[in-house]
This record gives sequence, structure tokens and C-alpha cells, in this order.
Amino acid sequence: MTELPRRAVTRTAKLATLPLGFAGRTALGFGRRVGGRPAELVAAEVQARTAEQLFKVLGELKGGAMKFGQAMSIFEAALPEEIAGPYRATLTKLQDAAPPMPAKTVHAVLAAELGSQWRRKFTSFDDDPAAAASIGQVHRAVWKDGREVAVKVQYPGAGQALLSDLAQVSRVARMSAGWIPGIDIKPIMEELQRRAREELDYELEAQAQRGFAEAFDGDPDFAIPAVVTNSEHVIISEWMDGTPLSKVIAEGTQEERDLAAGRYLEFLLAGPQRAGLLHADPHPGNFRLTPDGRLGVLDFGAVNRLPDGLPVHMGRLLERGLAGDHEAVVAGLREDGFIKPTIAVDGEALLAYLEPFLAPAREERFRFTRKFLRDLFGHINDPRRPQWGVGLKLNLPPQYLLIHRVWLGGIGVLCQIEGEVAVQEVLSKHLPGFSAGERD
Repeated sequence: MTELPRRAVTRTAKLATLPLGFAGRTALGFGRRVGGRPAELVAAEVQARTAEQLFKVLGELKGGAMKFGQAMSIFEAALPEEIAGPYRATLTKLQDAAPPMPAKTVHAVLAAELGSQWRRKFTSFDDDPAAAASIGQVHRAVWKDGREVAVKVQYPGAGQALLSDLAQVSRVARMSAGWIPGIDIKPIMEELQRRAREELDYELEAQAQRGFAEAFDGDPDFAIPAVVTNSEHVIISEWMDGTPLSKVIAEGTQEERDLAAGRYLEFLLAGPQRAGLLHADPHPGNFRLTPDGRLGVLDFGAVNRLPDGLPVHMGRLLERGLAGDHEAVVAGLREDGFIKPTIAVDGEALLAYLEPFLAPAREERFRFTRKFLRDLFGHINDPRRPQWGVGLKLNLPPQYLLIHRVWLGGIGVLCQIEGEVAVQEVLSKHLPGFSAGERD
């Protein structure tokens, strides 16, 4: 890559190649079947080529296109197992890597942000990026005081590209709806648009990272790299080694999976209570297991500021649901705005609808699996089932929108990791209003 494609017409044209390319490969596959090749072999080839183009286009465009792909990658666990392979391998690439920008572009940004003598601030700087993501890439370097650091550089034109993509990517969203069953793309896209401008503000991101780092300083279970310095388009943090969560998902041992899943769930809950911040970009590329077994956390561009922690009603409603108190659940959901005043909901039917979400909290230890996620989506999105109509009556209050997105994404990642977690213990420790007592 020599330059980030910026013009809306250019980026839209590239995005348009996704469904068109899929249609072309499907037609080619039909021709090969007529020519005598086995249908299963041709179908696998079509899927693999489609997946390859998906990564190529979304990765090269970066910006909102790649961010959309990352958001969808979390839910590859919901794909039917017989077609998941090619997409899983491709989408998980988007969780941890993308085609890099050239060194000369990076140098130009550093000169503009840190001054023409920027190299004097480092004793060494690696021009090959250690990671490349949606709006910036990271280079490994050694700071002038000898500390190893990660230098996060925002792509020139990233803001324009990000906002352009999120206005145009509905074309890809319509395509994706067919292979990610049960995902309502519209609210995900709306939320991405709302958060886009915040993620472009590296001053705001550095502030959030400092907040997390202070709250978890010296913690035996979690590692947050300290910010060394920052500017509008550059953040320099202490370097953190570790195994990316995407690698644990792909090839981790069961012990690594259990450790990663437990730490991951605990961090999502602990952040709001300890830092007043919810890490709101839960895809695996932002997490890693450090050599000493801690969960390392990166990228704080998307956060939900919760100075009072998670709403105490979350824990109380979970307890009432586990106890089977459907009247209290309906009353609580009405109070918080999940059920509008004019909507009538049968309490028992509501609890039947919510049961898959309650199931992990019924167990002292629960193993999250891809099958669990597929069953969950099937349960709530099959119009042939009676509970489907219940879901249509529920509303999502604005104050819960980002929390909902993070928890839905978090469940998706846990099911990718396929680890066993002491759910009740974690919830009791970090979720306000919840205690793991005797259940009816």
C-alpha cells in the first residue's frame, strides 16, 4: 500500500466489489459443477475465495470498512460449522493485522506530530509495523530513556476515510446479514458512527488509557501499558509482550483458553467499577496473554464513560431472572426503559426468551462454545418459535446501547475462545447488585 484510499467514490467502488465478486464466483462455481466437479469441492473453493477478497478489501481500505469487518468477526462463532472455516480464518486476520502503510508516510506523521527531529526522541525505531489496524498502525521502538515502547500512528486521511466508510458500508452490511445469522446490522452501524469521532481523537484515547492504567496499576491479573507521551495523532506507550487472543482462539491449549476467557470476562466487568470506564471495543486484537499470565489490554479509542460503574439494576435483574421472579423482571425492565409503558409482556414468556442469556450465570463454571452461540441466536431469532414475538416487544434504552453492544460482542469472543469460566464468582465480585446465593 502506498496511500490510504480517501475519496468516497473510490472507497465505495471497492466496497461494491464484495457482493459483485461473490456473485461472479458463484456463477463460476455453477459452471464448474456443470463441468463435472463435485459440488462440495466447488462450494468450498467459492467460500475460500470470497473470504480472501473480504479480507483484502476490508483490510486495504482500513477505516470504517475494516472496523466493520472487525465488529462482524466477533460473531463468526455463530456461523454454521460446515461453512465457518474459510470465513473464520479470514475474519480473525482482521482482529490482529492489516496491510501496512509505508515507512515514508509514518515518518511524515511523526515529523508533523513530534517535530522534524523526532528520531532524537528514540534510541531506535522499527520501520516495519508490529501491527496495523483500522485507523492507525503500531511500531516498536526504544524511547530515549531506554524503555521499549509502542508508537501508535494514525493514518493520514483516516478521519475522512472512517466517516465516509460508515456512511457507505450498508452495502456490505446487507451482504453480511446473510452469513452472520441473528445479527441486526443497523444498530451496530449506528453505534460505530456515533463513536467514530471519539476514536479519531488520540488525546481522548490517551486520557482513557491513563485512567485504566492508574486503576489497574500493579494488578496481578491485568496489564495496561502506561502512556509515555501523546499528541493529536500519535500515542507512545510502554511496550507489552504477549500472545494475541486471536492466536489463543486459533491454536491455544485448553488451559490457555480457560485462563483467557476468565480474565476477559472479569476485565469487562471490573473496568467500570475500578476505572469508571467500559472498554467498548471487545474484539480479540485488543487483548493478549502476557508471559506471566495476565490479560494485557490495548487500544482505548472506544470507551463508555461510566463514573458510577455499571448500573446496579443489571445485577438485581439478573438475580430476579435466575430466581424465576418474572413479575419483578418485567417491573425492573419497565423501570429502565426496556419495556415501553404501552407494551404488554407476559412475564413467563419473557423469562423463557431470556433463558439462554441467564444460563451461564446458573453454573458455578460454564464453558462458552460456538454451539452455545449458534443455539442462542437460533433461540431468539427463529420466527417459528413462540419467544420470537417476545423479543420484538423489547426496547433498547440509549443509556444501555453501548453496554449491550459490548456484552453481545463479549459473548461472541468468549464463544470463540471456548474457555470455561467461574461465571458466578466473577459476577459476584464485579457486577453491582448480584450475589451467587441459593437459586430456586
